[in-house]
Amino acid sequence: MKKIKVGILGATGMVGQNYIKLLENHPWFDVVYLAASTNSAGLKYTDAVKGRWQMTTPIPKKIENIKVEDVSQIEKAKGKCNFVFSAFEISDKNIVKEIEEKYAEAGIPVVSNASANRWTTDVPMLIPEINASHTDIITTQKKNHGWKDGFIAVKPNCSLQSYLTPIYALNKAGFPIKRIFITTLQAVSGAGYPGVPSLDMIDNVVPFIGGEEEKTENEPLKILGEIKNGKFEKNKELKISAQCMRVPVSDGHLACVSILFKNKKPTKEQIIKIWNEFESVPQDLKLPFAPVQPIIYTEEENRPQPKKDRNNDKAMAVTVGRLRECNIFDYKFVALSHNTVRGAAGGGILNAELLVKKGLIK
Repeated sequence: MKKIKVGILGATGMVGQNYIKLLENHPWFDVVYLAASTNSAGLKYTDAVKGRWQMTTPIPKKIENIKVEDVSQIEKAKGKCNFVFSAFEISDKNIVKEIEEKYAEAGIPVVSNASANRWTTDVPMLIPEINASHTDIITTQKKNHGWKDGFIAVKPNCSLQSYLTPIYALNKAGFPIKRIFITTLQAVSGAGYPGVPSLDMIDNVVPFIGGEEEKTENEPLKILGEIKNGKFEKNKELKISAQCMRVPVSDGHLACVSILFKNKKPTKEQIIKIWNEFESVPQDLKLPFAPVQPIIYTEEENRPQPKKDRNNDKAMAVTVGRLRECNIFDYKFVALSHNTVRGAAGGGILNAELLVKKGLIK
């Protein structure tokens, strides 16, 4: 197929850099447009990230000399790219929301990692293995705004991606869950660059990450919710209590999860079988970034571990282990996902692939 031309907003940040790295040899997408803040605008990409390129591979040769544009100058993107990945994050979410909407208004679909539009009533928050059908609301979104070709779709926070697919797999198999208690152990890369000061992290754990507990407790309710009367209705059956910790690990978010089922309780063997056999829309469509096996259960009693398991299946799989009965709830387990791949740029790429297959990105 002829490659689809892609832009990246926030291209100089950590998530933007990950997009550039992961898209270097993508079979469908070709990065042709880069944008960032006014501080980087007008510079060649290699100069814009000089001294702060954080990837373990060099800047792709094709990207080095692309001029970085001002993210607010939407007209510069017109005619150059078929859609954009938005990795543009600043403290004022209203500005991010406004910029994403202007790209959509200009006829450029936005596949966003930013949090600004996650709770917009007609914007889908996608994990393709769970709620691919939520793309149906995009028709309503376009109608609401009078947009012809542009729209906005977002991915959720990285903190919940390690455990929500295993939860959904059990729900889908006929074992709905009504209560979750979760403690996340989140890698320092989740804070971006320069991130958390080294003296805060070395020989330490920080038991607070601003906004993370609220996102972990609430975003799943939209993802597991339904579209009703042209907007999302949250899942009212599920209750989540979360504690989120920053730990001295480079990449990979761990989640320690306790679950209580709504009705019948499956056996341990049933749960493991459900997880290992789980497949969904991305696997059916054979999307390039989709893991072949979305959930991998490991029998080793001391796994999963970030260093050993975060890169499973292109770093896009969720690795689960230590399933055992719980004295308070029904079961407890540990789950892991790669926060800067599955939880960030890789998850955004998978969303875009789904939108292409749905005929929404052309």
